[in-house]
Amino acid sequence: MPKRVVILGGGTGGTLSANRLRRLYPTDDLEIVVVDQDDAHVYQPGLLFVPFGLAHADEIVRSRAHQLHKGIEFRQVPIDHVDTESDSVQLQDGTVLEYDVLVIATGCVLVEEETEGLTGPGWMEKVFTFYDRVGAAGLHDALEYFEGGRVVVNVVDMPIKCPVAPLEFCFLADWFFQQQGVRERVELTYVTPLDGAFTKPVAAARLAGLLEEKGVALVTEFNTGEVDGPGGRLVSYDGREVGFDLAVVVPLHGGAAYVSRSPGLGDDLGFVPVDVHTLQSTAKPNVFAIGDAAGVPTSKAGSVTHFEGEVLVENIRRFLADEPLDGSYDGHANCFIETGFGKALLIDFNYDVEPLPGHFPAGVGLPLLKESRLNHLGKLMFQSLYWHSLLPGHDLPGVGSAMPTRGKDKEGVP
Repeated sequence: MPKRVVILGGGTGGTLSANRLRRLYPTDDLEIVVVDQDDAHVYQPGLLFVPFGLAHADEIVRSRAHQLHKGIEFRQVPIDHVDTESDSVQLQDGTVLEYDVLVIATGCVLVEEETEGLTGPGWMEKVFTFYDRVGAAGLHDALEYFEGGRVVVNVVDMPIKCPVAPLEFCFLADWFFQQQGVRERVELTYVTPLDGAFTKPVAAARLAGLLEEKGVALVTEFNTGEVDGPGGRLVSYDGREVGFDLAVVVPLHGGAAYVSRSPGLGDDLGFVPVDVHTLQSTAKPNVFAIGDAAGVPTSKAGSVTHFEGEVLVENIRRFLADEPLDGSYDGHANCFIETGFGKALLIDFNYDVEPLPGHFPAGVGLPLLKESRLNHLGKLMFQSLYWHSLLPGHDLPGVGSAMPTRGKDKEGVP
């Protein structure tokens, strides 16, 4: 009788894991079941472009089921909870799915209701988010008719999906308002709970410099406790205020609700604690997590999920074969950062090495921490690679899970 792998979540991590496993095992040896509550797979990097008219919300969505290889079962049912004691998943239609291996790949969810006033009066009128399709589309309409005033981009708290996206929004807003001919009438402000523009010192200095160059004010260590839509105010827990005419808010994030309903599976935020190098859950050896759902100390970004996938699938193979696990995942992440006017910069880092200047993936390649047209084209090209290479479970030539060290310039970096 074949073993069964149940994968909860049909997004980036769940899809590429399922497809890699299907290529590795014949259907007679391994049954693969993917569960998700809907059939809408969103290319999430595309959400950034929707407010500026550079993409349409409907163009970045495809069927989850259609991204899965033949021989993978897809079930569209909400998840109630996981019972790790009985190795089973309870679905909300009453179905019980037993598993030999479970993969948690349900990513992050936005928890807007946790911030006082965020979804109250003014929501989707002068307060928006671009972190979902509805918000990004609504923000597009608001920007089209914005003639001047203070635009504030606010991260409520970490962790969030793609930590550089709010910075990208600032850079693209500077470009957009210049294109609209109203930039001199717009005051742009970036408000963050961090003590700088980013979490890593070298990149933080470079990104803060870009904000200054583009005339974007930076407010740090601001922990948003209330969003006052009618009054046009962000209010921090320490009483500080930042006024706005238009607020672009990145809400609090948490893990999927069923994780918190599953005893011993998640942490206080609903993310799944794992061994940071093998991605094996601390709850039970036959449970793994990937992507935004996993509690690892690196960015919640699509590149992380891609690099994790290679190690995760190998470890499922090893677990089923009763072999020692592969502890080689090093926290590798990289991100293209759109800076406007057809340029972008690239950062590449892992658990131990912060983003540095140089080139990726070797001494000759894409420039790191430097604006270039080539990086912008790389970001645009990635959407095609996402649908046609990454999700189907193919390796990208020259880009492995381990962070490359060649090409990085450590000279003169503190």
